[in-house]
Amino acid sequence: MITLIGTGHVFDLRNALNHIFDEKQPEIIAVELDEQRCKALVEKHNNPDKAKTTPKNVPTIYKLLAKFQDNLAGEYGVQAGSEMLTAIIYTQNHKLPISFIDMNAQQLFNNMWKSMTMREKLRLTLSGFAGLFISKKRVEKELKNIEGNFDTYMEEIGKKFPTIKKTLIDDRNIFMASKIKELNEDFQKIIVCMGDGHIPGISKILEENNIEFETIRLQELRTYTPKDINGSSASFSVTHDGGPVA
Repeated sequence: MITLIGTGHVFDLRNALNHIFDEKQPEIIAVELDEQRCKALVEKHNNPDKAKTTPKNVPTIYKLLAKFQDNLAGEYGVQAGSEMLTAIIYTQNHKLPISFIDMNAQQLFNNMWKSMTMREKLRLTLSGFAGLFISKKRVEKELKNIEGNFDTYMEEIGKKFPTIKKTLIDDRNIFMASKIKELNEDFQKIIVCMGDGHIPGISKILEENNIEFETIRLQELRTYTPKDINGSSASFSVTHDGGPVA
């Protein structure tokens, strides 16, 4: 069985995820990361000062959006991407394989930026600056609107940011679904942690391929009340590629 878990990169989902991992007993956990992003995420956790000074060959808007995520995650008491760290840590503590199923984010964003029209770039830049001032209360309100009108929300993104929708959502859905299909050939019990916005698109692809799966959406995850979890699941000693990163 494949379990798709819809996460949010700025929320504290650690306890709920660890509980679900314990309950599902997966043979492998897949995450919406590429290896480069995984290494950066782990380094940021282990050595935040060094991570801040690491040069990144990406457009300024990429750094701006990352700053927005960091600020918002701080309001929820976590580091942006903590749910992915939780999955990484769980695989290490339980000696499970982990699969990075996403495209290379830096290369993807660079290619997308070059493909965007000036109008789309301007809209995105203004949105990025505005995002720095969005409050936690505003995010909660927007989430409720999105959950009730997801299709309409995606249509609006497609109208305002057609290149973004195609590159960051549609193309990645196809890519990640293909990776999940490959994992399904080798494993019986698979958990996939990905941004909740990818769940509908990837679900549709898996259904078209007659692949059995279940979903746990972000709203359910955020309101989940976990039972007692083995303390080792919550340990924050992180390594990458079999060796220490920090």
